[in-house]
Amino acid sequence: MGLCSGGLDSILSAIVLRNQGIAVEWISFETPFFSSEKANRASARLQIPLIVRNITQPYLQMLRDPPCGYGQHMNPCMDCHALMFRLAGEVMKDRQMDFLFSGEVLGQRPMSQTRSSLRYVEKHSECREMIVRPLSAKLLEETLPEKKGLVDRRLLLGLSGRSRKPQIQLARAWGIADYPAPAGGCLLTETVYSCRLKDLFDHHADCTENALHLLKYGRHIRLNAQVKIIVGRTLQDNTAILNHHDPSRDTVLKTKQIPGPVVLVPFGAGNDEIRQAASICAGYSKAPENMLVAVEVVSPGDVSTLWVARMRPEFIQSMMIC
Repeated sequence: MGLCSGGLDSILSAIVLRNQGIAVEWISFETPFFSSEKANRASARLQIPLIVRNITQPYLQMLRDPPCGYGQHMNPCMDCHALMFRLAGEVMKDRQMDFLFSGEVLGQRPMSQTRSSLRYVEKHSECREMIVRPLSAKLLEETLPEKKGLVDRRLLLGLSGRSRKPQIQLARAWGIADYPAPAGGCLLTETVYSCRLKDLFDHHADCTENALHLLKYGRHIRLNAQVKIIVGRTLQDNTAILNHHDPSRDTVLKTKQIPGPVVLVPFGAGNDEIRQAASICAGYSKAPENMLVAVEVVSPGDVSTLWVARMRPEFIQSMMIC
């Protein structure tokens, strides 16, 4: 059972084992922070069976207080890997498979793929000695599957370092031309998303999956400690905000008869905050400078209209979260 991101290293690690006659399957995890899209494409290309699991809730429990802390932003890479291996190990046992494998390369990432970090992951994944890393195996300690003869160590590789030239050469030799660039793909490594997530953690004890998706879109503006609003920047933002809002608890504001953004008030708010949100909504609309603007307010069980003056965007900068 291999952990699959869908990148070149994942692909090569599976081929190395498959070339030994070992039957391989993949598992890919998804949350609002990362998807299984690349893994699905790799599975279809190589005809390797893929299991996809949403792990948002256990991931959030880890993310709020990761034992190893965060990287540059809100990325808990070592504890993320340990959690994924632990969950993959449970699936491995349920399916009566023999071991886990991954495309990790020793030294490729300075924080999460050092020798000590790989050992940390093994220790905290509850899969000690059961994780084979085919691309760097010859540089690492022999694993239990190798000792048992389930894997021929002689046919594994000894790659290390940040250069991807050896992987690219292998891809050419094995006729693999279609693989994704080594981009991050995890929102927890991005500055703006991480800033918004920290603000969400600071102000809410519980986070829904939709709330985490909403962090990707629009402008996030905090009116006070209890109330945040999300203002769409584009039509795509407006659509995504509406798709991820909860009509049973959230309030939505839109300008009437004048093009403007969708403004979301998660969990709703008091009259003063709703009027302030309406002024901000009008401020980002196409309304003329000194015109009163009609803003429709849709809250659970009620629809009303407020007439407000535009709040100029430059007055909103101090309230921006990121």
